[in-house]
Amino acid sequence: MAGVNAMEKKLAEYKCDTNEAICLKLVRFPEDVDDDSTTFHPEYSHQLFGDDEVAFGYKGLQMKIFYTAGNLSTLFKVKYSSKVTDTFDCVEPDDVGGKIREIIPAGFTSSTDDFISLLEKEAKFKPFGTLLHSYTIHNEEAGELTYQIHKADITCPGFQEYHERLQTFLMWFIETASFIDTDDDRWDYFLVFEKYNKDGETLYATVGYMTVYNYYVYPDKTRPRVSQMLILPPFQGEGHGSQLLEAIHRFYCSLPKVQDITAEDPSENYVKLRDYVLSKLCQNLPSFAADKLPLGFSADMIKEAQEKLKINKKHARRVYEILRLRATDMSDEDQVKAYRLEVKKRLFGPYRKNQRELAKMKKCLRPEELVSHMGQMDTQTQQEELEKSYQHAVEDYRRIIERLASHA
Repeated sequence: MAGVNAMEKKLAEYKCDTNEAICLKLVRFPEDVDDDSTTFHPEYSHQLFGDDEVAFGYKGLQMKIFYTAGNLSTLFKVKYSSKVTDTFDCVEPDDVGGKIREIIPAGFTSSTDDFISLLEKEAKFKPFGTLLHSYTIHNEEAGELTYQIHKADITCPGFQEYHERLQTFLMWFIETASFIDTDDDRWDYFLVFEKYNKDGETLYATVGYMTVYNYYVYPDKTRPRVSQMLILPPFQGEGHGSQLLEAIHRFYCSLPKVQDITAEDPSENYVKLRDYVLSKLCQNLPSFAADKLPLGFSADMIKEAQEKLKINKKHARRVYEILRLRATDMSDEDQVKAYRLEVKKRLFGPYRKNQRELAKMKKCLRPEELVSHMGQMDTQTQQEELEKSYQHAVEDYRRIIERLASHA
């Protein structure tokens, strides 16, 4: 038994956290290749390496996936200090290279020298598609940096191959990511690039992207639905997500056939981003003026948000609550109470549904079955949950209001 435990302990030394072992990099200059400060790591690797996100069979494992900053030409190398077969004859290591090759498209190099030579071709790389929007962001070290948002489609020469390289990042940063069917022409692609100078030339670096699917709405409308959105880690926290989302809203607002804009299974972070962008857009609409907000959520708000900004009723309601909170005098008890009741009225909807279901159950359930269901719908618990939901919503709304104020 002691021998078995000693063997297990030895073998455990050959387990590696794949989120740490995978090293990602966006390379602009040859010196970036060996600069550890430019390396970043996945948030997720379970789709390739299982729920434990562990690779077995190596010590000091490094899986290097480096991309040129613009065209995303790829270097893939596996390094390790020792392999389990060096010590144990009968134990096989995981095929980590094979797993990575499942998602990175053919055409990558495993030679660092060849990869560095590809950097010379980056000057020829130009953004795909049509320029929708340009903006600048101040950087403490580099000063004013210029960014561009482009709309592309799969027919753009070279874009399909570029997209195959770009979408590999989804696996590392979106928990439930999957690749899309690019043969379907109802997909729209929105790309963010940074303009930068190298040896007197203007080059472009990939910052992030969004995919949007155009659903049909009877009889003659479409409903664009955001499917995937990713700002690459070196650029996160700089405001690119809100610039991108605002740009796509403005683009689709210019199309008469668009009904409204939605998102597929949005994350909590995406919802907060959307709340900010839609509040920023709606705050200038006459129906959302400060003197109209205390009068309640109105048909005019629903109509104007939908017609001018392609915002549906549910999202317009959240915007109304955010902007009304901003307009509420928190030192006035009557205003605060009125606001609280207005928000709780919406939040109470699911509980009211439960009460209707309970009324139906009373007619058809046996007493012992009814007791178990009534326990799940205890009134005091409902009130506590309602208050918790209200406080959570207000907390989120305050952060959005602070952000609106900081970008005013």
